[in-house]
Amino acid sequence: MRPRNLLVIMSDEHSVRTVGCHGNRVVRTPNIDRLAARGTRFSSAYCTSPVCIPARAGFALGRYQHQIGFWDNADPYDGSIPSWHHVLRDRGHEVTAIGKLHFRSSDDDNGFSRELLAMHVIEGKGDLMGLVREDLPVRKGAWKMAGMTGPGESMYTRYDRDIASRAQVWLQEEAPRDPARPWVLFVSFVSPHFPLTAPAEHFYHYYRHPELPLPKQYAPDDRPRHPFLEDYARSFCYDDHFDTEDKVRRSVAGYYGLCTFMDEQVGKVLDALESTGLGASTRVVYTSDHGDNLGARGLWGKSTMYEEAAAVPLIVAGEGIPAGRVVDTTASHVDVWPFVMDCVGAADAETVPASLAGTSLAALAEGARPDRTVVCEYHGMGSTTAAFMIRHGRYKYVHYVGYPAQLFDLEADPEELTDLGADPAHAGTLASARARLEALLDPVAVDAAAKARQSILLAENGGREAVIARGDLGFSVPPGVSPMFD
Repeated sequence: MRPRNLLVIMSDEHSVRTVGCHGNRVVRTPNIDRLAARGTRFSSAYCTSPVCIPARAGFALGRYQHQIGFWDNADPYDGSIPSWHHVLRDRGHEVTAIGKLHFRSSDDDNGFSRELLAMHVIEGKGDLMGLVREDLPVRKGAWKMAGMTGPGESMYTRYDRDIASRAQVWLQEEAPRDPARPWVLFVSFVSPHFPLTAPAEHFYHYYRHPELPLPKQYAPDDRPRHPFLEDYARSFCYDDHFDTEDKVRRSVAGYYGLCTFMDEQVGKVLDALESTGLGASTRVVYTSDHGDNLGARGLWGKSTMYEEAAAVPLIVAGEGIPAGRVVDTTASHVDVWPFVMDCVGAADAETVPASLAGTSLAALAEGARPDRTVVCEYHGMGSTTAAFMIRHGRYKYVHYVGYPAQLFDLEADPEELTDLGADPAHAGTLASARARLEALLDPVAVDAAAKARQSILLAENGGREAVIARGDLGFSVPPGVSPMFD
């Protein structure tokens, strides 16, 4: 590909299940859908970890958690390992970030030329309660999921409007016009992450929508029974606060409304790109850091390996990228680093070392590595043990240290309603999948490494009782807003 500018747009907690071009017939995402129509969409793409801080570290570093650390929401990226931002900036490219980063601090060198309206973790520490991996504490802020749902504006919608506005200003007035040195602009929105407060026009559109579905397997008797899921549900007791069906519908409507609101902000940035004449010389990536369970199986938030939480939308468009193509080859956020280097003409043995886990999305779009395996892993809040997911072909294998494994045939069962992990007829597939995982990493050793790091951080912050007394943050806040602990 010829060197071109690159616009990377990331949302927060946007489930691939709620994107129009991925088959959702209720949620309106016209701008993202148009981007997919003129580019390539990856139908099976995954984050490196289904929670904000690790996912964003994996995205920045092009590697999996077992390779880099930054295990959980109390272990934020601190610039200590070079990111793709560092590599490009140090080669003379302008690399600007606008919006949520969720790193430790702007006082660190995170690799950007500039950070505008940057949102980082609270107090440079983040969610310290997530360091507690035994006898899990009950999250007192869980009421916010149901309790803050409804029509209106929140700190997050106001922040996203500011991000979209600042990105338009940058494109209109500050984007370099030097074709010999392409720039990268990283625009990172925080919607549709809860609080599920959506602008009124969007909330009521979905709240009153006759086809607004209740979450799948939401009825208590329909929910899967697995100890990892039960650990999470007891600690993040979101569903305890959904005592009426109407509250569930309101939360689904709020999330859907935020998806459409976020899509509007994406549209404003894409329109500015075109109105400035930069559209022809700029490629675009759209993705999200991870997804959201949104009540499916009685689970809210992220932190599981189901498609709702671990899968992500991933779309690329622009010069040299096939239009209207859907790629079924499994993709990952680790594939973004080599793609960024391809886009701006910086790909070589130094910038795309063999140690990187990914393959350029441009190569995947052209049919490379159809038989690959990708990894997603979780070591964070609401879990007593590590979870590892691999996706290879039609099968998803989920391995837990000390808990039974899960196996899903996503071709026959795309909604993951039937766990084949204990089915004798699939014992061979299960064993083969475990062998694939263990060829990539040692689950027990990785689990131990994560917990060792968390034990150190826990001690540095006063121990179990001190971090529980600090309170449950619930969610990070934008610049200038005081955090709300419970």
